Amino acid sequence: MTFDVLLVDDEADFLTPLRKRLVRRGLSVREANDGESALEAMTAAPADVCVLDVKMPGMDGLTLLTHIKNEWPLTEVVMLTGHASLEVALRGMELGAFDYLMKPVEFEELFYKLEDAAGRKRLHEEKLRRSEPGGRVG
Repeated sequence: MTFDVLLVDDEADFLTPLRKRLVRRGLSVREANDGESALEAMTAAPADVCVLDVKMPGMDGLTLLTHIKNEWPLTEVVMLTGHASLEVALRGMELGAFDYLMKPVEFEELFYKLEDAAGRKRLHEEKLRRSEPGGRVG
């Protein structure tokens, strides 16, 4: 299954190796190191799945999640954080996140979570296609 992923994290030491591993798995992956550049990337070409770090300078992950779900409601979002906080996890889920993972995250766990999220997006798109006159979205 091929899908587009946007990774958003201010830690280049985390972001770059993760992008390379996901690309080796056949995914189309872009990076942003803050919320503002993530919104620019989404405006240029919306991703199927976004991976957002919760703690970033400037716009934090929860604020970015809210913007993404308002503008691109079908895009699925996986939240990542190195700071254990059930409260933040629950808030992210309330705001529409697909799931929440703790750093350091196992690559395979993240990869399968991304596949699940992309699958859910495809199901939502298919339901919309079936409900639209003529069977097309948009």
